[in-house]
Amino acid sequence: MTDVRQTRYEPGRGASPRRLSAGQLDDFLAEHRMGALATIKRSGHPHLSTVAYQWNPAARLISIGSTADRLKVRQLTRDPHAALYVSSSDHLTFVVAEGTAEISPVSTVPGDATGRELLALFPEFDNPTDAQAFLTNMVEDNRLIIRLRVTKLYGDTLAGDQ
Repeated sequence: MTDVRQTRYEPGRGASPRRLSAGQLDDFLAEHRMGALATIKRSGHPHLSTVAYQWNPAARLISIGSTADRLKVRQLTRDPHAALYVSSSDHLTFVVAEGTAEISPVSTVPGDATGRELLALFPEFDNPTDAQAFLTNMVEDNRLIIRLRVTKLYGDTLAGDQ
């Protein structure tokens, strides 16, 4: 890690942010499940949505489930540039993943490719009938996957133990 500036504790000054390494960035995204997805409104202003996500570091891919009628889906269809912001619970550490989003087809048949991809975003179901009910619900809810192909990943920490 590289210190951005020397840490000096004086009135009005706290710890200096430190950049996270590539491994720390991957680990942080993998350890968390919730973040804020930033898309671009027609006005050019950001639109933020709280989302559950899954990080695949090997593919540099973030997967997010959504319904087809959400504003974020319409905005990403128009302009696929997006960023996901993920923060630690104490807000001393954050990671931002920037990239280009693609939208999957809507799940239309229980067990189709989109439905199976959505199922993989969640922990295994103990009861197979729960998985079947899940897949049926994905069709009824017009669910799809937002895939954010990450082109830039960065983050900092103020925490002393990182």
